[in-house]
Amino acid sequence: MGCIMAIGVATSNSILMITFANEQRQPALGGHDARSAALLAGRTRLRPVLMTALAMLLGMLPMSLGLGEGGEQNAPLGRAVIGGLLVATFYTLFFVPIAYSVLQRTPMATVRQRGETERGRDPPAAVNLSRGPATRTMESSSRFAVPDPLPGSPGDWCGCPA
Repeated sequence: MGCIMAIGVATSNSILMITFANEQRQPALGGHDARSAALLAGRTRLRPVLMTALAMLLGMLPMSLGLGEGGEQNAPLGRAVIGGLLVATFYTLFFVPIAYSVLQRTPMATVRQRGETERGRDPPAAVNLSRGPATRTMESSSRFAVPDPLPGSPGDWCGCPA
């Protein structure tokens, strides 16, 4: 059970860092290369990652001390979770950005320009970003319209004013 908790926290922290790095690679947000996006994600997400890990570490501290009647039975579990969480946090802060920068060397604009034409399919469909009901149209053997799952601006998605 402790292993599941530590892996869950480490995975969540890693997903936050990768998501932030992917956002930084978008042309609208600077279009950073993979290395600088990973460095920026590590620098920006350092505090939230450490806060999450520290909260869980402090929560497991009473269990690892084995205080109270029968506490010595759960103490090894608490110590193992704390050790695993420290190692997982280290990997999240150092290994994940390095692996991201190595595996994501291709610039995002190049990936989008290639699209699906290299695979022998039609290029990606154009998306209507107007405030009305959005539809995608694809030029292929038959014309059809598919409703866009996220119409409008980002403010419309969460119900916030744009």
